[in-house]
Amino acid sequence: MTQEQTTYTAKDFSSDQEVRWCPGCGDYSILKQVQSILPEIGLPKEDIVFISGIGCSSRFPYYLNTYGMHSIHGRAPAIASGLKIANPDLSVWVITGDGDSLSIGGNHLIHLLRRNFDMNVLLFNNEIYGLTKGQYSPTSPEGKVTKSTPMGSVDHPFNPLALAAGADGTFIARAMDRDPKHLRVILKEANDHMGTSLVEIYQNCNVFNDGAFEIFTDKKTKADKTVFVEHGQPLVFGESDNKGVRLDGANPVVVDLESGDYSKEDLWIHDKTDRLKASILMRCFDEPTDASDSLPRPFGIFYQEDKTRYEDSLHAQIKASYELNGEGDLQELLKGNNTWEIE
Repeated sequence: MTQEQTTYTAKDFSSDQEVRWCPGCGDYSILKQVQSILPEIGLPKEDIVFISGIGCSSRFPYYLNTYGMHSIHGRAPAIASGLKIANPDLSVWVITGDGDSLSIGGNHLIHLLRRNFDMNVLLFNNEIYGLTKGQYSPTSPEGKVTKSTPMGSVDHPFNPLALAAGADGTFIARAMDRDPKHLRVILKEANDHMGTSLVEIYQNCNVFNDGAFEIFTDKKTKADKTVFVEHGQPLVFGESDNKGVRLDGANPVVVDLESGDYSKEDLWIHDKTDRLKASILMRCFDEPTDASDSLPRPFGIFYQEDKTRYEDSLHAQIKASYELNGEGDLQELLKGNNTWEIE
């Protein structure tokens, strides 16, 4: 007899805990979109797990009616990896911030990406340390004045997507808290990916770094300062789709589609399977200015590939070992076969 599958709603994934973020925090939007897509992944609640590190974003597991763990600073990827090895059938989500994952947790993140466990990493990037009250983070721009950099930061900030590409990540994407419709699409695509998906989410900290991404979210500037990339589609943007991005060699340049000099056929066609072009997309977009030829900031899925998952290879080895050597005896293994005589 086939067990009838429970039909969930977003409300079913909301816990009874009071949500305690600052009023207006971008985390509220991200939480709502995550709760809204969970009913669509087709798994019972007990097969979904959220693991977080330390930071404002890491309150996430409390607010979801699933299994979860609020773990230690920067170590969520390590804990999630062990969980996925122990039970590969679980849907595992890592919730982290730019400080948690790119500073103390940087080493754990890159090894999670290169091993390609089948799990989802949501990296909330607000370019600041929010929980500890406003110090600069690994993604804070140069010159950023904070409590810990009163003369302005002299650090070169991390590019999270380029970092993921350098670790051979197999799903690399960017979304933002104030575009919930697009965020939902990216979250569902990340969940469907077989391997480690990393989604950088621009998240506004309205207390310690308010407006860091306003140029990309404000209705007055968004159309001209962002480009949403889709596989197989030209890079078109602007209030009336009147601008585009084409490649001049390996350099992206903005062109005016109303001038008559260029058409959509001349533009850069996004190919999320092209690692080289994805690296250009991640790195070669400057800070938008008021200039008409200013490059927009890209959002969407930059790169995706199918690659062997760590847990699949590990369990294949375990199975092969059983077939070759039998189940073995733990006590005999602990006792060992070597002896030493001391005179």
